[in-house]
Amino acid sequence: MPSRRAAQRMTPAELLFSQGFGTRRECAALVANAMLEIEGVGVVRELDRELDVAASEVWFRVAGGERWPVRARAVVVLHKPAGFECSLKPGRHPSVYALLPAPLRARGVQAVGRLDADTTGVLLFTDDGALLHRLTSPKHHVAKVYDVGCKHPVDATQIERLRAGVLLRDDDETVRAAACEANGERGLVLTLTEGKYHQVKRMVAAVGNRVESLMRTAFGPVGAEGLAPGEWRWLDPALETALRRR
Repeated sequence: MPSRRAAQRMTPAELLFSQGFGTRRECAALVANAMLEIEGVGVVRELDRELDVAASEVWFRVAGGERWPVRARAVVVLHKPAGFECSLKPGRHPSVYALLPAPLRARGVQAVGRLDADTTGVLLFTDDGALLHRLTSPKHHVAKVYDVGCKHPVDATQIERLRAGVLLRDDDETVRAAACEANGERGLVLTLTEGKYHQVKRMVAAVGNRVESLMRTAFGPVGAEGLAPGEWRWLDPALETALRRR
């Protein structure tokens, strides 16, 4: 089941602290200054008030800002744009973490796997260590779908080789696509269940072609429909449940 809520009862400052809105002192100040508004409750000022955050999905706003859910564990999806690195200490490009709001960064969310700076599309983040391990472990074979733009026309032989398996340079193990089909004259829709370094680019190179553009369109059941590049959203509970069952 998704970790939708934090502890069952907590004070307003504890709620804000658990969701990444500052230090304990800063969160207490937000409450004391009437900055916390809980849907169905209204503005909360009492520091010692006990809130039941397990009765139902709880949403709140801080200082009239963005609507925010109470979640014991954060799981969000970002539509990664090109030109961002999946690193907290990037080199040539800005960090993809800069696209996330401060409370998520304060909670210590981590990217589920990595995408190259020039690769776009679905990128998950979570502060749930067990889920992160499960989704990145090769034992669980979580499917990732990619739209691949190729330099040269794609032919049936290339597709069959990708399905059958290719030997990557500097690797002694054959890797194969879980699914592969043409997408126009110079495109592929490629499904992988592994996560080797530069795997899509290396596989396409192994069959005599070259990747010109790369977008991940799905990670398990999660897509980025409705998100513009650089936008993110919480996973809804049903989708999070489906993801955790992978």
